[in-house]
Amino acid sequence: MIKAEKLTKIFRADEVETTALNEVSFEIKKGEFVAIMGPSGCGKSTLLNILGLLDNPTSGKYFFLDREVSGSTERQRANLRKENIGFVFQNFNLIDELTVSENVELPLIYLGMPTRERKKRVEEVLAQMQISHRHKHFPLQLSGGQQQRVAVARAVVAKPSLILADEPTGNLDSAHGEEVMNLLNELNVNGTTIIMVTHSQRDAEYSQRVIRLFDGQIINENIKKSIL
Repeated sequence: MIKAEKLTKIFRADEVETTALNEVSFEIKKGEFVAIMGPSGCGKSTLLNILGLLDNPTSGKYFFLDREVSGSTERQRANLRKENIGFVFQNFNLIDELTVSENVELPLIYLGMPTRERKKRVEEVLAQMQISHRHKHFPLQLSGGQQQRVAVARAVVAKPSLILADEPTGNLDSAHGEEVMNLLNELNVNGTTIIMVTHSQRDAEYSQRVIRLFDGQIINENIKKSIL
């Protein structure tokens, strides 16, 4: 599903250059659950932005669904994102002025899905995430755990082939964090590919493989579970 070949990302400001990624190479198969770990500033978020087609690398190649996309335009990347990738963020990134249902429905509106089909899909995914009873509430009326359930629902409502999770339990207590990880694990068991950036060794235990970054480079990979 994903192949990175010597991905490099250099940020330039005035006369200062910062190498966030330095010739990073790896592959991720369809259906894998991969955790990316490393200290702050090691390049994890930069890598996730490239994998999520939010940014292009400075050099190297990125193949997504057998297509070389490292030099794609913003419009090309946007089309690929909305059709294939769901995002789960540490800070939830819900829109406070929209209800739970409206937040979850948003990706389907961008896809141009008919209203009746949108409503049906939203009802199904809210039931799956066990948050249906809050469908008319606004994000600020929910607990952190409930907000992250809504964020996961929004990420999966369009049935993407890939979910990118950036510290998905970072703002949650251990009990709510475990609930979210169980949701992600269930999605992975049902065939969704998941790539998760995390500082939590506990969360990484849900993955099949851990990629460790340090100073923009992969220092080791640990296969934890057999990948079917």
